[in-house]
Amino acid sequence: MQPAELLLPAGDLDKLKTAVLFGADAVYAGGKEYSLRAAAGNLSLSEMEEGLNFVHKKGKKLYVTVNILAHNRDLKDLPAYLERLAQMAVDGLIIADPGVIKLALKYAPEIPITVSTQANITNYEAAAFYKELGAQRLVLARELSLDEIITIKEKAEVELEVFVHGAMCVSYSGRCLLSHYMTGRSANTGECAHPCRYQYQLVEEKRPHEYFPIEEDERGSYILNSRDLCLLPHIPQLVQAGIDSFKIEGRMKSALYVAVTASVYRQALEAFCQSGSEYNDKQLRIWMEELRNVATRPFTNGFIEGESPLLQDIDHTAPTRRTDFCGIVRGYDPDRGWLIIEQRANFGPGDDLQLMLTDGRILDLELIVLYDENGITLDRARHPKQLVYVSFPQEIAAGSILRRTSR
Repeated sequence: MQPAELLLPAGDLDKLKTAVLFGADAVYAGGKEYSLRAAAGNLSLSEMEEGLNFVHKKGKKLYVTVNILAHNRDLKDLPAYLERLAQMAVDGLIIADPGVIKLALKYAPEIPITVSTQANITNYEAAAFYKELGAQRLVLARELSLDEIITIKEKAEVELEVFVHGAMCVSYSGRCLLSHYMTGRSANTGECAHPCRYQYQLVEEKRPHEYFPIEEDERGSYILNSRDLCLLPHIPQLVQAGIDSFKIEGRMKSALYVAVTASVYRQALEAFCQSGSEYNDKQLRIWMEELRNVATRPFTNGFIEGESPLLQDIDHTAPTRRTDFCGIVRGYDPDRGWLIIEQRANFGPGDDLQLMLTDGRILDLELIVLYDENGITLDRARHPKQLVYVSFPQEIAAGSILRRTSR
């Protein structure tokens, strides 16, 4: 059985390379414009070319998000941008707006089109419509059950992409006006301030300054803070349903998040496709623990089994154990037996450190002494992107991740 494509977010070049090194078949990235994650690093056109060269050398793919819900003002320069992406020969465009789809078919006709989850595809007739319009692949709305997904696959006969992990919106597949109303930053143009994560209280019109907590009753909760989606236990059923691409959300997350999710879902996909059997409880627990270590909210399986009673994080639950992203391995000095690490967070001797290798192995690192490039001892790695050196008995692959655990 052939595994489906594993598609990871690439908020910047570091994350793009991390995703590929840790098991992604493809990555999706936004440019500096026309993308729904304006706060992510995103890629300039020159960075996009560099990223494209990197993924193609690894036999992988790069899709570019052009998924804003466009206003008239956005259309003037869009044809030239689409033509530039076509010249680069990116592997696909992810688009939500029918007008942008029309322009892509005209100005970049050779680039396959994926219809974004922002299009809210929830039925097979909508899927057929976008297929007839010229789309090769559809990202389904997150609000679908497994049975609904299977029906769309059977009737529409088009490639389907499904989100399996990451943050969920409280509005239908991401179409939300709350951010614009509260902060002036529109989610539909890529500037969401995530007000659904804020904590709220009620004020009754005739009782000013009296604040009432929003609580849950026996019929459910009515607050906004969504749990994070995690469909890892459902990967076997989704593979059997014929899903073509498994998508992970998180262009604004860290390279550690990208590495962990890529590694875990790669292992899970290959384990099922090689054995054809369900995961054993021990292996599933190990994978889930890895995912929880980089989560900011508790998990939900969303709508995959129908509407879940566990969609919202009522108590704003913080994780009990987390791993911190401390650095990226950039190389190895064999003469001195030193790993070369580019710092991403303050770390030093006494921390519980691990090396996450690109092949999925995790090694404990007992850090006794930390050096700068001149061999001078450091107490901590404190400066952003500082190169530091750590004694280690073996060379490991560049791109491996240094992380700190809280045990």
